[in-house]
Amino acid sequence: MKVLFCSDPLNNKAVDQEYEQEYKYARKLGMDVYLISLESVLVGELAQAVKQVPTFEIPERFIYRGWMIKPHDYDQLYLALERKNAVLINSPSEYRNGHYFPYSYEVIKKVTPHSIWFEIGELANGFDDLFEKIRIFENKPVIVKDYVKSRKHEWEDACYIPDASDKQRVQKVIQTFIDRQATELNGGIVIREYIQLEQLSKHPKSGMPLSNEYRLFFLHHKLVQCMGYWDEAVYQQGIPELDSFIELAKGISSQFFTMDIAKTTSGEWTVIEIGDGQVSGLPSHADLDHYYKSILEIEVNKEEGGMTT
Repeated sequence: MKVLFCSDPLNNKAVDQEYEQEYKYARKLGMDVYLISLESVLVGELAQAVKQVPTFEIPERFIYRGWMIKPHDYDQLYLALERKNAVLINSPSEYRNGHYFPYSYEVIKKVTPHSIWFEIGELANGFDDLFEKIRIFENKPVIVKDYVKSRKHEWEDACYIPDASDKQRVQKVIQTFIDRQATELNGGIVIREYIQLEQLSKHPKSGMPLSNEYRLFFLHHKLVQCMGYWDEAVYQQGIPELDSFIELAKGISSQFFTMDIAKTTSGEWTVIEIGDGQVSGLPSHADLDHYYKSILEIEVNKEEGGMTT
């Protein structure tokens, strides 16, 4: 298994500072690491982007660990690397399955808050059609996000709607979200029923509630690691029972992905969302040694024929 990291924007010979610790741990464990220029990817200069990746005699499997990119850019990066026999762990379709919320919803819908979504173009003639769709939530609270991210640190202005039947509030929050996302908006808009999660504390800067939430990484549908989601919260309880989520993960059409889970105030555990494992962040307290050793072990077992996907 080889790992692909983003280079520093100001020095293409050095790894991006955000991923420096991961880079060091991967190398320490004997993994081959390479750099790409994310800036070149984003402007369509693909040959320049993958210049530091050699051409291999036979296909070699890579994990990308870097910043989120839109599916179109991932498609182009995937093809540029494939021409060098460097094959990313997730195909373009598998990347979408993890990265864009609607593509995984069918698998998790029984254990996640009810959700609907729509394309931005549907608002071209105003919010009337949306108001009709959102009636399904009646007067329940909802949250707003795009296919990838919310603006949860702007909780009151661009994320949370206390009453889905309040048309004025619905329009204001959604429009604010769209305006602030600007060119960073991914896909369309997702509206999700808000459910009460067990709170650990509040974010020290934004005041956003920090829930009892964990991030699970899966490689080839095997659990890599479970870690507390928030750096700002103190986790006093042990890791939850994960068997049901490990079983659920088998239905996700991706080779490397994350599953975020959280505990509700009623004591049940729910899935928050699925993410692509290559662009899902690790909390600063993550055990990087365990993380990369687990990736290596799972990959070796697969190559030796000890696993099926």
